[in-house]
Amino acid sequence: MTRTAATAGSDYWAVLGLEPGADGPALKRAFRQLARRWHPDLNGNDPVAEERFKLVNEAYAVLTDPKRRQAWESGGDPAMGNASDPFATGFPDFDTYLDSLFARRRPSEQAQAPPEPARGGWQQRAPEPPGGPGEVTAASASPPPVHAASDQETLVELTPEQALAGERIELELSDGTTVEVWTPPLAGDGWRLRLAGVTPGGGDHFLQLRVRTDEGLRVDGLRVSYPLELLPADAALGCSVVVPTLAGPVKLRVPAGSSSGRLLRLRGRGLELDQQRGDQLVEIRIVVPDQLSEAEEALYRRLQQLGLEQE
Repeated sequence: MTRTAATAGSDYWAVLGLEPGADGPALKRAFRQLARRWHPDLNGNDPVAEERFKLVNEAYAVLTDPKRRQAWESGGDPAMGNASDPFATGFPDFDTYLDSLFARRRPSEQAQAPPEPARGGWQQRAPEPPGGPGEVTAASASPPPVHAASDQETLVELTPEQALAGERIELELSDGTTVEVWTPPLAGDGWRLRLAGVTPGGGDHFLQLRVRTDEGLRVDGLRVSYPLELLPADAALGCSVVVPTLAGPVKLRVPAGSSSGRLLRLRGRGLELDQQRGDQLVEIRIVVPDQLSEAEEALYRRLQQLGLEQE
């Protein structure tokens, strides 16, 4: 990775949030957490995530390389000897990043068994012919089973505050592997995040986000929504109701003639970030009682007749 003017004077300890001289395990923990926090695959709406991700990797590469660290601490160029940096050629895709982070080895990198030594040097060992009459030869080992890729899904519940700022999630896969993921800031209820190729067999793992309060408020970014159930008479004639908000209950006036699906806005009752505050939307849903009294049934029949007479 070529160092730019923005990173040339960076304090790599501060980039990783560590005190100068932190040991190797502390460096590794900070790198794992921040690299996942800023990986662009998990921050699609953040235009600066890729640069932050590159800077975190640069800081880790310099501080864990004695020569580059000494050059940086003495005011020299820490880019020297950067051939072993897995991110030197630019931004990797998500699979390459996971391979580097967990020290996974791709099939092409698996070590080959060396040939057997012989007199005068090394030579390839020729296969032995089958045994003579009466000898039993061992059958070749069966190939390992092929695991079909299958997608998996996990439900992740977040508080409104966690969804607003982004939350670190530790996800344990079915094979025992633990994956650390940061949810993107301003996430919302119903969002589905995709972790490509991390399940056994190469399938995807999806995170289904649930951001709701006990009162039934649903959060999506800065906006909050709430379903308000009304009886037909209340929706037709109008009424006053009390609805929950993140800051406490408030009284709301429902206009007469409100149909299902109508949205009523409570301004400034959503979440706040950087002096921006969202609204709360109240959605009208008309419900009919499961059981009607004789008087109620008579009224509904009368209303039905009036509707037919007006056609």
